[in-house]
Amino acid sequence: MLLKRKFIAVIVIIMAMVGCNKDDDSIDIEPPRDRGEQQIVDKDSLLGYLNSHYYNSSLFETDGDYSIDDVVISELPKDDEGNYLSLPDPDINTLLIDDVVIKTINFSDTEYEIYYLRLTNGDGESPKFSDDILVSYSGQLLNDSNFDKSTTPVTFDLMGVVPGWRYIMVDFNTSSENAIINTDGTLSYSNYGLGVMFLPSGLGYFNTGSSGIPTYSPLIFKFELYKNQHNDHDGDGILSHLEDLNGNLNPLDDDTDEDDIPNFNDPDDDGDGVSTNLEDLNDNGDWDDDDSNGNGIPNYLDKLDRLQREDN
Repeated sequence: MLLKRKFIAVIVIIMAMVGCNKDDDSIDIEPPRDRGEQQIVDKDSLLGYLNSHYYNSSLFETDGDYSIDDVVISELPKDDEGNYLSLPDPDINTLLIDDVVIKTINFSDTEYEIYYLRLTNGDGESPKFSDDILVSYSGQLLNDSNFDKSTTPVTFDLMGVVPGWRYIMVDFNTSSENAIINTDGTLSYSNYGLGVMFLPSGLGYFNTGSSGIPTYSPLIFKFELYKNQHNDHDGDGILSHLEDLNGNLNPLDDDTDEDDIPNFNDPDDDGDGVSTNLEDLNDNGDWDDDDSNGNGIPNYLDKLDRLQREDN
C-alpha cells in the first residue's frame, strides 16, 4: 500500500543520507520550500479544483452502505475556449466547493486549510488521532490520475501515514457492528464512515515525491472507515492521544524532557530515570493525580518529584 510504503521510504532515505559521505550524490531530495509560501500555492490549486469539479450527491441522500467506487467526481464541462460551463443536472450533482467542510489547523508553524466531504458518518466511535484504523481507500492527484488503491481493508497507524489523515479521521465515526464474513471469505462492514479528503502538500508528502506522486502535490483520498483501536506507542501505560499535552492533535511537538523523543514515544517523559509506567503511585490508571511535591505537575511530567521523594 503506497500510503504506508511512502512513510517507510522517507525514513529509509533519511537514514541513507546520514550514512552516505559528501561524495555520494546518488540520492537527490529537493530541499523543502517555505511551508507558508507553498500553502498559498496549494490552497489556490485546491480551491480551483473544488470550484471546477462536482460529484453525484443525490446518490448519498438515501441510507445505505456506499463504497469509494460509488463516489464519482467529474470536471465541469467546458466551451470551445476552455471556459467552464454550468453544473450539469443540478438536481443530482453538487459542486464540491458547495458541500465540503473547511477545517483550519496549524501544523509545523503553518496554518493550513483542509477540505473534506462527509458522505456517511458511521454509527461507532470517532478515532483518536494516534489510533490504528481499518480502512479501504483510494488516492489521486488533482489531475484526476490515481496513484494508489487498497484491494482489501488495511490497517494504518495514523501516526505512520501522511499528517492530513489524523486531522480528518477524528471527524468521522467507525462502524459499531462486527464484520460479516461473506461466502468467499472476505469481510463486509455496515454503517461506517465514508468520505473524501482534499489535502495540501504540506499535510501530504511535501518535498518527497515518487514516480506516482510529484513533489508538492495536493492529494485526494476517498476512504471507508470501519474500525479503530487506541495506541500506546511507547508502552508507558498512557494512551498516545493523552500525551498530546497542548491539544493540537500533533504529539510530535510534545517533548517534556527535551530529549528529542516526543512523549508519546518516550517511556520516561520527564527524563527523571523513572519509567512513566512506574509513576502511577496509587496504581489507579490515572497518572495526573500523582503529584508527590504538590507543585501542580504530575510526577510523570516532573523530574523534581523523584529527587524530592529520594530526599525524604
